[in-house]
Amino acid sequence: MVLEDGTVFKGVGFGAEKVVVGEVVFTTGMVGYHESLTDPSYRGQILCFTYPLIGNYGVPSYSLLDEYGLPRFFESWRIQALGIIIHELCLKPSHWRAEKTLNQWLAEEGVPGIYGVDTRMLTKKLRVKGVMMGALAVSRDEVPLDVLLESISKTPNYGEVNFVAEVSPKEDKVYGSSDEVVVLIDCGVKLSIIRSLLNRGFRVVSVPYNTSYEHVMSYNPLGVVISNGPGDPKQCMDTVNTVRKLFDADVPMLGICLGNQILALALGGDTYKLKYGHRGQNKPCINLETNRCYVTSQNHGYAVNAESLKGTGLRVWWLNADDKTVEGIKHEEKPCMAVQFHPEATPGPLDCTFIFDQFAQMVRGYA
Repeated sequence: MVLEDGTVFKGVGFGAEKVVVGEVVFTTGMVGYHESLTDPSYRGQILCFTYPLIGNYGVPSYSLLDEYGLPRFFESWRIQALGIIIHELCLKPSHWRAEKTLNQWLAEEGVPGIYGVDTRMLTKKLRVKGVMMGALAVSRDEVPLDVLLESISKTPNYGEVNFVAEVSPKEDKVYGSSDEVVVLIDCGVKLSIIRSLLNRGFRVVSVPYNTSYEHVMSYNPLGVVISNGPGDPKQCMDTVNTVRKLFDADVPMLGICLGNQILALALGGDTYKLKYGHRGQNKPCINLETNRCYVTSQNHGYAVNAESLKGTGLRVWWLNADDKTVEGIKHEEKPCMAVQFHPEATPGPLDCTFIFDQFAQMVRGYA
């Protein structure tokens, strides 16, 4: 594994034999590797797990579905990360639901991995210098260093690519049969967000990220949810324009993760790239309305600029207790709110699932 600054990490390859190039990031989560790897927000990224042992409870089957027909233990129907970096790989997992090993799963889906790497050193470098592009090569033959560095230099920077276009659906899809419709602008949604909305009695209509305002309104929705997704929110200007029109029409909205950033951009705010992002399951956030602190699950590399919210009608709702970055916004007058963290968790703590209850109460009360 080679970083764009020339740093080389050697280890043992597993999964698929191939070379991938992407942004190298790290997550501090201790569990939930199959949920993390299938999270569409990791599209275009090579993921380093800081927890030393990965794969110890194996990988369950996609065929284990919930009552809505969604895979119970995955956040999409495939691995989304380009590759993974871990310290120690468990080759003999122990769990009654395990169907295969992590090595077998990656091999089946064409995803390379490397273990035996000093993940602490890698994480410290990314924290000091910031996330950077890198190449991961799993091969039986030696891969020349200059070839890998050249492949990095020829690959567009992570922020220059519209990864949302890769993970967003190409056509509408309906979940559930309730008369109460919520439209989900799907920028790469985690399936647990859909499940959370279904659990609250809504019919969820998932639409592509570049859907027009008119098409969204054709479903006569009670409200709109703007989902999580990968990459720079400024690559999603079609979504931003639609959300701006929805706001002008007083449609109740909830943004989650990327959706938080898109809502801010739509109302005149600004976003920026974090040095190394927030990825993990133990991120403390303060609700400024109650001054209570909650432990949250997060996966994002961009954030809303608090100063840019002046004059937009938006105020900071949640604040990160570690670095004081914006973790949620709410409009002063209209039914619009958003959080930067993942209230559905999976993986992670369920402390903030009440966000979906607040959304349900907001849209039903507004209707």
